[in-house]
Amino acid sequence: MTNKHNTTTVLYIIIGLCVAGLLYTGFSWSKTSKILSETLSELQAKTTEFEAKIFALEENLNLEKSEKERLQSELIKEQQKNEDFENQIDDAIDEVKDLKKLSETDEELLQKYSKVYFLNEHYIPKSLTDIDKKYLSQPTVKKQIHKEVYPFLKELMEEALDDKMTLKINSAFRSFSEQTDLKATYKVTYGTTGANTFSADQGFSEHQLGTTLDFSSQSTNYALEGFDTTKEFEWLQENAHRYGFVLSYPKGNKYYVYEPWHWRFVGTDLAKKLHKENKNFYDLEQRDIDKYLLEIFD
Repeated sequence: MTNKHNTTTVLYIIIGLCVAGLLYTGFSWSKTSKILSETLSELQAKTTEFEAKIFALEENLNLEKSEKERLQSELIKEQQKNEDFENQIDDAIDEVKDLKKLSETDEELLQKYSKVYFLNEHYIPKSLTDIDKKYLSQPTVKKQIHKEVYPFLKELMEEALDDKMTLKINSAFRSFSEQTDLKATYKVTYGTTGANTFSADQGFSEHQLGTTLDFSSQSTNYALEGFDTTKEFEWLQENAHRYGFVLSYPKGNKYYVYEPWHWRFVGTDLAKKLHKENKNFYDLEQRDIDKYLLEIFD
């Protein structure tokens, strides 16, 4: 009986301990759950707050990017304005330089003088220089040419020498008075009508410009007549334009008889244009010719 009672007592004690354990465990779990719930709520709140901050930062970033793009666009516009302004300044400077250069360039140099325009008796090129004697058909007789034309002429003559041409110069610059005397001599010899077919009156001669030459060759004993049958004339036809020279009076011109020896400097740009298009200087309108005056010596 005593043993049975003790066993029962022990059993109750065990059951009591289990119940107490369960009650304690349940209380601890409830407490833990509460803590976890509160922690989760705090985390959710902080997450929401963090997301709001991220959103605000993204908004600010987008605003900053938009502002940066706007500023970049404005900068590009300002840079373009500055570049346009600089170009305008450069254009203005170039225009001033061109006007200055044009004002210093003799406007008579590309005028049509053969029975068209007139040079008065006082006209002399701004600067003349002596032609080297080795280029002259009569080395003892001084010949002069416009100083700015001479470098082009020297290149032409040296190239002709390199190509074994016997090209020489018979006439170059002639003053108003020299042309007067020459024309008077021709009138005596050929009569007024005859002289007018090949010789300009004073004031109408291209020679007075200092840019015009009469060429000859050894094969004609340095006479003008027959020059168009020489290899030197053929060479000039093929090469003179490269140095700025053109034939003034080709066959069929309406001013004078055919003068294959008479060549005038008009600048390389215009000479090359005339050669390429197979045109004569006097075929062009004066206003079209004048466009080449600015760069005649370039």
